[in-house]
Amino acid sequence: MATAHTTTTGARTRLVVLVSGGGTNLQAILDACSTDELPAEVVAVVSDRADAHGLARAARAGVPSVHVGRLPDEQRRDYDARLADIVAGFGPDLVVLAGWMRILTSDFLGWFPHRVINLHPALPGELPGTRAIERAWDEAMAGQRTRSGVMVHYVPDEGVDDGPVIASAEVPIRPDDSLDSFEARVHATEHRLLVDTIRQLCHAATTH
Repeated sequence: MATAHTTTTGARTRLVVLVSGGGTNLQAILDACSTDELPAEVVAVVSDRADAHGLARAARAGVPSVHVGRLPDEQRRDYDARLADIVAGFGPDLVVLAGWMRILTSDFLGWFPHRVINLHPALPGELPGTRAIERAWDEAMAGQRTRSGVMVHYVPDEGVDDGPVIASAEVPIRPDDSLDSFEARVHATEHRLLVDTIRQLCHAATTH
């Protein structure tokens, strides 16, 4: 399986993190980098939304942050090419989609082969797309599900949450759960799995 690329042996892996919302997974990465739990550095945070709280988190951490909004009448592929140009300018070894809500085309992905990873709050092959946590909860309430989970996967193409899986973890849905308690455990699992997976990719890159 392909791994993140680094250009200098022993160098900290350069991460560009793409977010669309609150950025709690970004915060987990920033915290892990600051304590050297991750041998990595977030060199930029990019959002498609100007009001994404992830941009404020980046600013507080002293990390460059960029809002890349879609221009009037801009086609999807033109946006992706412009986004790729901006992200490439930060020289990332790994591009992390942490709550990024746009499907990326080859006009972006082609710039970063085997270097784009995505976090999705469901197990491989289950609940692709948005609202995966709420949909899992609804199925549990209908007696159709007793667990969900989280996965980190590569993004090689425009498929939705279906790229090659790097890591996954189950999250049980307990009889005494509420949606809030279940969601909190999913998010905690996301933070842990994403940091662990990035660490694995950093280590693999420095040993190849």
